[in-house]
Amino acid sequence: MSDKTDIFDRLKQDHDDHRKLLEKMASTSGESEERADLLAQFTREVKSHAAAEEQALYSTMLRKPETTGETRHSVAEHHEIEEMLNDLAATDMSSSAWMSKFKDLRHDYEHHIDEEEEDHFPDFANYLTEDDIAHMRSVFDRRKEAEKDHAEVTPEKMEDAKE
Repeated sequence: MSDKTDIFDRLKQDHDDHRKLLEKMASTSGESEERADLLAQFTREVKSHAAAEEQALYSTMLRKPETTGETRHSVAEHHEIEEMLNDLAATDMSSSAWMSKFKDLRHDYEHHIDEEEEDHFPDFANYLTEDDIAHMRSVFDRRKEAEKDHAEVTPEKMEDAKE
């Protein structure tokens, strides 16, 4: 594992954990404790991961003109995913709408992380200096832990979300 890609391997490890949680959530049904627990776990993981990823990786990539567009795109998707998570939490788990919204969230989230892994990360690696790598490595895990303490399920229907 090269020094340049280990931060990306760390991010991918989280993504793989998120994929497993989505797989488990997909097999739940109705208003079950398991579904509620998995949604809470997924929400905490994704919100803390996204915040730490923005502070470690995307803050670095925004300073590089070549990657500003991709960076803004990903950060915008983070906000959309957070709104979808909040909307899902505000939806009755025993309703058919819950599974429909879950499937949309899963599709959009998996598309987002696939795009990061296949397109953005390899591109970003071309522009990173050793200092960038050291900075990102020190920031990511520390911020993720701090963010996890604050990340919570915040039910908010999509139509009530403030722009």
